[in-house]
Amino acid sequence: MIKIIKLSLLSIILFLTSCSKSDDNITEPNLNDDINYFIWKGMNAFYFWQKEVPNLANNRFSNLYELHTHFKDYSSPENSFNSLLYQKGISDRFSWIVDDYVALENSFQGINQSTGMEFGLIRYSNNNKNVFGYVRYVIPNTDAALKGIMRGMIFNTINGTQITDSNYTNLLFSDASNLNIGFADYNSGNPIANGSTTNITKEQVFENPVAIAKVINEGSKKVGYLLYNQFSSSYDGQLNAAFNSFKTQGVNDLIIDLRYNGGGSVRTATYLGSMITGQFNGELYSKEVWNDKVKAAVTPDRFLNYFTDKINVTDQNGNIVLQETINSLNFSKVYFIISGSTASASELVVNSLRAYIDVKIVGTTTVGKQVGSITLYDSDNLFRDGENLNAEHSYAMQPIVLEISNKDDLNESGGFIPGITLPGIQLAEDYDNLGVLGERSDPLLARTLNYITTGSKGNFKNEVQKYSEIYNSKLATPAGNNMYSDYQR
Repeated sequence: MIKIIKLSLLSIILFLTSCSKSDDNITEPNLNDDINYFIWKGMNAFYFWQKEVPNLANNRFSNLYELHTHFKDYSSPENSFNSLLYQKGISDRFSWIVDDYVALENSFQGINQSTGMEFGLIRYSNNNKNVFGYVRYVIPNTDAALKGIMRGMIFNTINGTQITDSNYTNLLFSDASNLNIGFADYNSGNPIANGSTTNITKEQVFENPVAIAKVINEGSKKVGYLLYNQFSSSYDGQLNAAFNSFKTQGVNDLIIDLRYNGGGSVRTATYLGSMITGQFNGELYSKEVWNDKVKAAVTPDRFLNYFTDKINVTDQNGNIVLQETINSLNFSKVYFIISGSTASASELVVNSLRAYIDVKIVGTTTVGKQVGSITLYDSDNLFRDGENLNAEHSYAMQPIVLEISNKDDLNESGGFIPGITLPGIQLAEDYDNLGVLGERSDPLLARTLNYITTGSKGNFKNEVQKYSEIYNSKLATPAGNNMYSDYQR
């Protein structure tokens, strides 16, 4: 698809060069002018809401002088970019720009600067300014793992300072490489420091998103359990190997745990759906809608994704990285564990499969991110391998360029809600009793296993936590909770 789209989009890109560069008013552009032109050019060509933004109209600027002059009112590339977003925070909640595209590319493949401690941040129950963190999991062989940090630990200070809703970014996500973590006792949602502290160091961490793949014997049933934390194409082989293990061991049921999975590759999401099923090979998996410019340049079938029986991963030059047959289970039912951190490509799998098989969900409402992006670079054709890639800066954009739905043209912009949008159980994590991931001590897994074996949702009052997360460590990575199209890679 990449070659066809690139060639077709030349007509979109070429008109941009018609802005007269010989205009008498034009002075020699500086680096900021170059970056601003790249931002406008990319957003004009690909942005999903291009028609809705007056400053992105084709005839908005008659020459580069006008364009450069307009953007001089903005103090940074980030401000220039944000000025072009359509109803920022309302219609467009997910477009962003980065100043280091190498870090972004690494993050898409699970490589980030991290201590190895993945966590969520929660407000105190009696003080809406103070914040505490809870450890979701620890990446193996990282500094956090070596220092003995474990899932379920609570912390409320960093470098001796109480975490609040106004300082958590500076305390936890600055460029500082060392953090002193102050641990606490949960105390019904109002943590009290317990005097235990640990110094941990950030380093480049390679995280395998196929975190746990095991078979749980539950009565007469063999249940496959997969904790999957990112749709990263670098680990498609490991994901397929996990399904080979499930298939070899003869699992009867399947639980896919996406509670910490903020998304990633659309193609990998299609592979996962094909691994769970297999009986729908060649049938429509999902549909993408792009802006009118892209739709006019590309034949409609180019934005249809299909169930497949093959993994085919290539690099940006078209060289084959991985090619193998998918290990499919041919299941007609699947259970997903979800949360308020489940987004984009994770929601895509749930959404696409519900049109074909019985999908049940356990957890809390997902993000509702039914849109995706691509990475745009400052080159002649806006791609990484395009000519004249600007070596003077490392800015790249990740604008929303598509909306995605299942074969029935359905998605859930308000998120998937257990028991409402799909059959299931509403149950939040208990920060005072997280249990061990992959073990029955994990309340969400235990409830899902009971759901499988008895068909019962159980008798419970409102078990959804009244304390909502305000942020988590995954959102701070360059990839965030992005869902991206692979066609440009």
